[in-house]
Amino acid sequence: MSGNSVGKLFTVTTAGESHGEALVGIVDGCPPGLMLCEADLQGDLDLRKPGTSRHTTQRREADLVKILSGTFEGETMGTPIALIIQNTDQRSKDYSNIANTFRPGHADYTYQQKYGVRDYRGGGRSSARETAMRVACGGIAKKYLKQEFGIEIKGYLAQLGPIKMETLDWNEIHNNPFFCPDVSKITELENYMDALRKAGDSIGARINIVATNMPVGLGEPIFDRLEADVAHSMMSINAVKGVEIGAGFDSITQKGTEHRDKISTKGFESNNAGGTLGGISSGQDLLVSIALKPTSSLRLPIDSINVEGKLAEVITTGRHDPCVGIRATPIAEAMLAITLMDHVLRHRGQNARVKSSTPIVPAKK
Repeated sequence: MSGNSVGKLFTVTTAGESHGEALVGIVDGCPPGLMLCEADLQGDLDLRKPGTSRHTTQRREADLVKILSGTFEGETMGTPIALIIQNTDQRSKDYSNIANTFRPGHADYTYQQKYGVRDYRGGGRSSARETAMRVACGGIAKKYLKQEFGIEIKGYLAQLGPIKMETLDWNEIHNNPFFCPDVSKITELENYMDALRKAGDSIGARINIVATNMPVGLGEPIFDRLEADVAHSMMSINAVKGVEIGAGFDSITQKGTEHRDKISTKGFESNNAGGTLGGISSGQDLLVSIALKPTSSLRLPIDSINVEGKLAEVITTGRHDPCVGIRATPIAEAMLAITLMDHVLRHRGQNARVKSSTPIVPAKK
């Protein structure tokens, strides 16, 4: 199956299915000399892993990552880095009742039509289980970007269903199971999710991701604009249905006098552009927002068809997230890190000796 790799100089390839033996990742293009061990990658995996609260799927996976190649005595060698995460808590029997039917809102039908065969257990390759390996690979990029450039990537839950976060406290995000930056909303979120789970339904969410300490010059116009590659990476995440950069769709109602970001000798005075100008990073914070749809795996019955094209009723059993957005923050952070890592190396390859006479404009604080 093609389409399993991303990047040009820093490339990530993943393999594995939801109920297969393991998830596998190959990271190629990582520069040599980076001190790297499993502990560098495990932190984000622990944040993403299932079964950590009553508000997510109760599938229990340790998600322990192992580095198989690409390092020597704890240091990257510039050779491909191979990673593996074992699957340990599959319950394939939960999906036996849908082996010959298609779940609406899932990739069951399209995979069957495209390949003529599909792994129906948990969605197989189309399952969000695959994103665990993206988080592991993204951890390599995160460490390099922070160590070499000071770039930091952080995300948070901005909205869950009708509940919008009103304050942003970065210190609060990892103190609750929602990645919520607004402590005043935690009880409301818990009550909402409890009621949703009791009703057997699901809900969507909005995640914001911010990259700070960005250098100027990342991005390659016209077709490889930085925001174009960021959007490509974000849209590759399961359940993502929308991507915004900066003001995003709010730009529709803004006038030009409001939207344009004034530049003074002291720096940018706003960041409606979201950190890029003409597809190239401006040095301001890169502001990304994604919308995730509600999961379609519900125990409530719905009409569909079977493999013979005949009408069938589908009821999805098994263990599923009532809101996939709750665990999406580490995934989005990882994909942004992978994209920025690739562009950092591409920029270095073409423009390492470029010297501009114009001073760097400070980012808006």
